[in-house]
Amino acid sequence: MKVGTIIITVCCALAVMVAGTVSAAGSQNETLKPAFDQTISNAGDEISGIRIPDSKLARDAAQFIRQPEGELLFQHSTRVYYWAALAAKRRGLTYDPELLYVAAMFHDFGLTAAYGGSHLRYEVDGANAARDFLRSHGASEADSEAVWLAIALHTTNGISPHLFPIAALVAEGANMDLVGAGYDDFTAAQRNAVEAAHPRPPQFADDFMQALYDSLKHRPETTQGTGLADVMAYKDPAFVRRDFSKLMRNSHWATGK
Repeated sequence: MKVGTIIITVCCALAVMVAGTVSAAGSQNETLKPAFDQTISNAGDEISGIRIPDSKLARDAAQFIRQPEGELLFQHSTRVYYWAALAAKRRGLTYDPELLYVAAMFHDFGLTAAYGGSHLRYEVDGANAARDFLRSHGASEADSEAVWLAIALHTTNGISPHLFPIAALVAEGANMDLVGAGYDDFTAAQRNAVEAAHPRPPQFADDFMQALYDSLKHRPETTQGTGLADVMAYKDPAFVRRDFSKLMRNSHWATGK
């Protein structure tokens, strides 16, 4: 990855394993259950020929998002990385594994509790967090902006596939994990391996939609124009989708007022 000399030093992995703690950026250290700590990044584990980068940047990214995201979002994000990397392998795409991993792990970070008062699109909140994280680790501005775009656009269907590989892959991985888009493009062995390493709870769909709703119910206007509006309508019968044709018909231009 094109990064400058990383100047931030953190406790080594051995200290983390012994202490059973993890530090989230901007918050105090909290003691966690040992099992919670053991799967911080799964760096080096191979699944169908794909490995999570065994680098300081990847470990720091996993540690940064692990506690705020919780089990549901963390495991989803990890699966997104594997689906994305497997898709890249199948299609012969060249990408930076570290940047893809950071993008995948931060792509839903905007749903976490820290953004309970935000009125930005949650995708932008996550993109901003990832960009700040990369800048703090000496990443180039070009790499930081590429990850920003990949995250910010991952719910806007029809755009990401026409951009650079990381943007296309994050969107593809997220769609695969949420709605099974491209399910048959992955072999049964690949699907089974990813699910065995990072299991999907039986009630994943309901739990994930609840997580979306809990984060977006105070900013429903940000969901318009994406599939997130469908989630809002499903969870809240009073939610009204924006009608673009109505906006045009009732505009100052159309009414002369």
